[in-house]
Amino acid sequence: MSNSIFKAYDIRGLVGSEINTDFTFAAGVALARFLEKEREPGTVVIGQDMRPSSPELAQAFSDGITSQGLDVIRIGLASTDMLYFASGKLNLPGAMFTASHNPAAYNGIKLCFSGARPIGRESGLLTIENFMNEGVPMVMRNVGVEKHEPMLQAYVDHLLTLIDVSEIRPLKIVIDAGNGMAGHTAPAVFERLNASVVELYFELDGNFPNHEANPIEPANLADLQRAVKKNKADIGLAFDGDADRCFLVDEKGDLVNPSTLTALIASRELAKNPESTIIYNLISSRAVAEVIAECGGKSIRSRVGHSYIKKLMAESNAVFGGEHSGHFYFRDFWRADSGMLAALYAISTLGRSELPLSEILSTFSRYHSSGEINSTVEDAESKMREIEESFISQEEFEVDHLDGLTISAADWWFNLRASNTEPLLRLNVEAREKSRMVTLRDDVLNRIRQ
Repeated sequence: MSNSIFKAYDIRGLVGSEINTDFTFAAGVALARFLEKEREPGTVVIGQDMRPSSPELAQAFSDGITSQGLDVIRIGLASTDMLYFASGKLNLPGAMFTASHNPAAYNGIKLCFSGARPIGRESGLLTIENFMNEGVPMVMRNVGVEKHEPMLQAYVDHLLTLIDVSEIRPLKIVIDAGNGMAGHTAPAVFERLNASVVELYFELDGNFPNHEANPIEPANLADLQRAVKKNKADIGLAFDGDADRCFLVDEKGDLVNPSTLTALIASRELAKNPESTIIYNLISSRAVAEVIAECGGKSIRSRVGHSYIKKLMAESNAVFGGEHSGHFYFRDFWRADSGMLAALYAISTLGRSELPLSEILSTFSRYHSSGEINSTVEDAESKMREIEESFISQEEFEVDHLDGLTISAADWWFNLRASNTEPLLRLNVEAREKSRMVTLRDDVLNRIRQ
């Protein structure tokens, strides 16, 4: 078994060679054993995306669970946030069959405890992997029961209790589902809104015939941007394959920085919940913390990664958490991430204003960022030490090591983080002036790559 299949937050690999029905049956057996050890409820909720391999992989996984005497509820086709909804609403552990934004050749499993609490490498995934490697003795008990329970309408109903879209003005919205699960969930949501929707790639097709379902890559947004301008739309939405992330395009066809959306949602949450806590990760724009302070909230800066954000949210009772990667977490959604709910916050704000989206967001967009830039290095840690020494020898800067290396000045900052799986350094740079951002970006990249 390839260790590379077990990631920090999920299981993900090539269908056939790494993930097949034998593997997922064994994974179901191992999960059942793990859940019993953790004294979790004896029923598991399973959802699946539209990839051709998902039905048979999910079935084998279900068979593995029921072979150990646990029961299964199959919710069928689902976005990942719909699976989190089911886990939270029913208070049951869950499993989602998806490889998110990965190409068609991949599939995987995202797991959670009851109440949509994450199962990552540090919170159980390593144990499950070890159980699979050891093998699990057969148990002498009755086989569990598998039943099917649709959850789509209940999911939509819940979303619309969290954000009021009942009195928005008529909007024209372009949605690029990327042939992923938003093609299943978006129609059920948007039929309840005062909006006309232009649909792009709503056909469920796990071969992704039009473009990869990964909106963080600019090339995958080109069709949406053109369609927004062609249709004179008010807003464009792009979802990834399992629809747990959503990226926005404004009426001009320009991409909305995810940090800008974080700041917008934070302002809305603080209006509803004054003086509450908001979590943001350390590569988010400095504007996020500024907006939270201006709205009377408390901000907590987090490492990159949903397990860190969700842990901090639980510890601080934070109402909301945002990541620059486009993941948005909501206390009232069991601290799970939902691309659809984030989109509804933007639509609700837009629909209650006569201003275009670009103007609404301008107050939250205060800095220029480089985006994440990867560089191949032989020794990431020594390279970060080298760069830190070269900077702090010049003049006084703020330096911290919360996640990699962050060096900050009054009007700029940059962060360097090593990849967990590849020999890469990830660079993010932000500055108030674009020219300063470009100069700093090029300077640091030159130091990394020399």
